[in-house]
Amino acid sequence: MLAKKAKMALINYVTEIRFGAGSLRELKEVCGNLGITKPLIVTDKGVRAVGIIDQVVTALERPGLDVFDGTPPNPSESAVRAGVQTLQAAGCDGIVAVGGGSSLDLAKAVAVAARHEGPLRQFALIEGGALKITAATLPIIAVPTTAGTGSEVGRGAIIILDDGRKVGIISPHVIPKVAICDPELTLGLPAGLTAATGMDAVAHCIETFLAPAFNPPADGIALDGLWRAWRHIEVAVAHPSDMEARLNMMSASLQGALAFQKGLGCVHSLSHSLGGINPRLHHGTLNAILLPAVIRFNRGAASVAGENKIARLSQAMGLAEDVSLEEALVAKSRALNLPTGLRELGVSEDMSERVVQGALADHSHRTNPREASAADYMEMLRQSM
Repeated sequence: MLAKKAKMALINYVTEIRFGAGSLRELKEVCGNLGITKPLIVTDKGVRAVGIIDQVVTALERPGLDVFDGTPPNPSESAVRAGVQTLQAAGCDGIVAVGGGSSLDLAKAVAVAARHEGPLRQFALIEGGALKITAATLPIIAVPTTAGTGSEVGRGAIIILDDGRKVGIISPHVIPKVAICDPELTLGLPAGLTAATGMDAVAHCIETFLAPAFNPPADGIALDGLWRAWRHIEVAVAHPSDMEARLNMMSASLQGALAFQKGLGCVHSLSHSLGGINPRLHHGTLNAILLPAVIRFNRGAASVAGENKIARLSQAMGLAEDVSLEEALVAKSRALNLPTGLRELGVSEDMSERVVQGALADHSHRTNPREASAADYMEMLRQSM
């Protein structure tokens, strides 16, 4: 039998990353290097309330900077419009995005919308929008304050449109020009958020590793990120001031996102759809709940079993031979006091049809290692309830 011809691989690592405790102090230099003379700080009210924005202003040595703190838990098109209005009124020429994935994603969408005409939906990947995003996009410096999404090195932003769809705005032009990853900024993160964002990083490393595209560098990065997250997440939750744990979790987060170029899969198809229906649902928590059922489904994919990828994941996590990957993930969520079923989040069976419709239309659906039908998604949801 002839081997199936592989698709051409795209392997591209170009983001500048300044990583380490105290790296926030390099922010002024980075702005200067990029020619940003009047940045808009994009964040949320929670990050601002704990004093992190004060640290950013101090690092920039620019008191009186313009700040947009209207980022919602799941960034929306209306928040993008508000951010663009603030940016244009202040005459800003770049963005410093500070916060978790929501603030970073919102900043990316603002950077696109501020320099391109037309409604935001036209830039969605599923609408063929990638080619409409140009180098006119404003430069972004990303300063993450959580260790989960990896948006600081990602080429996409997930936004809820006015019509309720949760879509990806994806282009090389939205990748932050520089990511400043300072684990000191995560020391005050509450235990629950540390756990949920940490499992988000775990989900990213697992799902992008399972994606079928040929990209050995991305596979290696994802496996190492999973190794770090699996060993350090419980320490980071139980001992929030442990700098080694915080550093490794921040590394795992950005590593998962560096491997995103392979694509994700059904976990994200479902979590994006659920998040569009109920924006209050936390993305990382959803991913942690959905992972076991999706992995069970993907065990039937030749591209997974043939390359023994499940075994490689188990090896990276240090699992005993008699412990399945699915069992280990559920046990980890329980150890972190995270929900293990969608019902605990208020998701009901009568939402399933809408969730499945959204999942089938999501861009991550196309890069799952095994094609999922509507019936397959329904079963994954049933198992995750």
